[in-house]
Amino acid sequence: MEFKTVARLSALFSKSFAEEFMRLMVTHKDISASEAASRLDLHIKTAQDFLEELSGLGIASRQEVYERKRPYYRYRLVQTRLDIEVDFTLLYPHEKEKFLLGQKIREKQNSGAMFTTSESQSLISAITIFIGEGRKKRERKINLTTSQGKFLYYLPFPSAAFQTIKAIIKKAGIGETSAPEILDMIDLLSELKVIELMR
Repeated sequence: MEFKTVARLSALFSKSFAEEFMRLMVTHKDISASEAASRLDLHIKTAQDFLEELSGLGIASRQEVYERKRPYYRYRLVQTRLDIEVDFTLLYPHEKEKFLLGQKIREKQNSGAMFTTSESQSLISAITIFIGEGRKKRERKINLTTSQGKFLYYLPFPSAAFQTIKAIIKKAGIGETSAPEILDMIDLLSELKVIELMR
C-alpha cells in the first residue's frame, strides 16, 4: 500500500466519529449522507465528505438513485477488512541513486549559511541558515549526522570547481552505504540555496 493511501486512511479514521460511522456502515445494507448525518448527529457535509473518502479509497461503493426526480447517492460497504502493509523503502529513489551520485555540486556563493566545524574531527557538525529578512528573519539550525558532516567538510567552496557527489563521498572516506542520507541532506540544502548543482 502506498504511503499516501495510508496517510488518507489515517486522517479518515482518526476522526472522533469514525468508529461509530463504520459501525453504521457495517449494520446498514446501504445508506445516504443525510441518513448517516441524522443518525450520528453530524452536519450533512461532514457525513458526505466521509462517505466520499470511503468511496475514493475503494472501501465503499456509491450508487446514484432518484427520489422525486432528485438524484442522490447511496453508499454500500464493499470492504469489511483492511490489511495495511507499507514498504517504507519505496520512499527512497533507489533507481535514481546512481544518477544522483553523478551530479556535480559545490557551495553556493553568498548563501549566508554558517558552517560549524567540529573541534575534534574533520567534519561539519551543524549548519545555521537565516531565512527571511528584517524582523521576519529567523534562524534555522540543521544538525548533521557524522557521514553528512564529513561529506560537507569536503564540499567544494563557491570559487572552486564543481565535483560529483560520488567523488566527494570517496574523498571524505565515507562509503556509498551512506549515500541515502547524503542525498537527503543535499536535497534539503539545495532547496535552501546553500548548495548549487551544475546545470
